[in-house]
Amino acid sequence: MELRQLNYVIQIANEKNFSRAADKLHIAQPSLSQQLSKLEQELGVLLFRRTTNSVELTQAGQVFVNKSQGILDAVEQLKQEMDDMAQMRRGRLVVGTLPITGSHVLPLVLPVFGEKYPQIEVVLVEETTSKLEQLTASGGTDLSLLSLPLIDSSLSWEPYLEEEICVAFPPQHRLATRKDAIDIGELKDEPFIGLKRGQGFRQITVELCEASGFTPQIVFESSNIETVQSLVAGGMGIAFVPQMLTRSRGTDFAPHYLPLATKPTRTLVVASRKGRYLSKAAQAFIETLNQTISHYR
Repeated sequence: MELRQLNYVIQIANEKNFSRAADKLHIAQPSLSQQLSKLEQELGVLLFRRTTNSVELTQAGQVFVNKSQGILDAVEQLKQEMDDMAQMRRGRLVVGTLPITGSHVLPLVLPVFGEKYPQIEVVLVEETTSKLEQLTASGGTDLSLLSLPLIDSSLSWEPYLEEEICVAFPPQHRLATRKDAIDIGELKDEPFIGLKRGQGFRQITVELCEASGFTPQIVFESSNIETVQSLVAGGMGIAFVPQMLTRSRGTDFAPHYLPLATKPTRTLVVASRKGRYLSKAAQAFIETLNQTISHYR
């Protein structure tokens, strides 16, 4: 049994298709099938049930995949630990980020980190919350900047920022002249503009409204919070917005913001897979993130 065979089985299990798995592994499909058959003969069990359109794990296959992932993780951790023991201040750090975080938090953090650790290459992966959780759990990213709640129980996290959520109105909206905080229940008949499904702040918007007894009527969706705010400013609806992302008055297409009576907040966290060894580069990034955000609070 070879380490590469463990990786082959994991990739087939993920793709449920020999052709796609072979493409991801950059090997020929017949070679992949041959390696799997050889491994199954060595083990004396079938790892997959073959059907016309896909392959499915057997019970033995599921056990094999779980154990194999642990072995490959341990090998990767060993490599990282050896690099750290050799005091090599170079390497590659893959950081997952939400679009909101990528446009507002990382411009503050990355220049500081790059100045301190110029030999560490930072690779950014910008995705939705659900995709980032999947990537982080599978080792596709070393760290990911997410917002609570997290769905995947295999992730560990630590907070780096808690910020209040406010409501954005078109400047000419009847409630825009209010001086006091808005009760969320007052917004039940308003058209909402929200982020697309799969983004964490979309879920926060829905949950805040449902906690006040109604489901928000989302009339426009966007994958970009800046587009959401421009649509609000243009009179197309209202939106919940993190305090960090509010636009200055006088800016073109700036909504009017008011606080919410319940003072809801969102918690931003840096997440990694439970039990995974964090390299010195990853630890340095988390430290830089916390220090930089504390400076700008």
